[in-house]
Amino acid sequence: QVQLVESGGGLVQPGGSLRLSCAASGKTFSISDIGWYRQAPGKERSLVASITAGGGIVYADTVKGRFIITRDIDKNMVYLQMNSLKPEDTAVYYCFAKGGYNNDEDAPVRYKSWGTGTQVQVRD
Repeated sequence: QVQLVESGGGLVQPGGSLRLSCAASGKTFSISDIGWYRQAPGKERSLVASITAGGGIVYADTVKGRFIITRDIDKNMVYLQMNSLKPEDTAVYYCFAKGGYNNDEDAPVRYKSWGTGTQVQVRD
């Protein structure tokens, strides 16, 4: 399937910026959607932004106008540029990818893969 490794998290002051990166490997040709979720302490994991193979982009309302998702297909990378960060953006950010392919028996395989997460802290 697809393996994902995130990088770029850290501590930043309110109003600052960070860029998260996610490197995908494996059956990257099969990815239909790739992007980012986040999970704050005591809260459920929620979608931040995603981009489809065709370039369609979805953002959570809470990050629209502040975050930008981009994808470099040749490098199998997806990025999340986070600007004007707020304390409520503090969370573990997870890269995800979903898609499908036919296996050696020509049977369909559907998957949703996750990275291990990268911590983002926004505070003074």
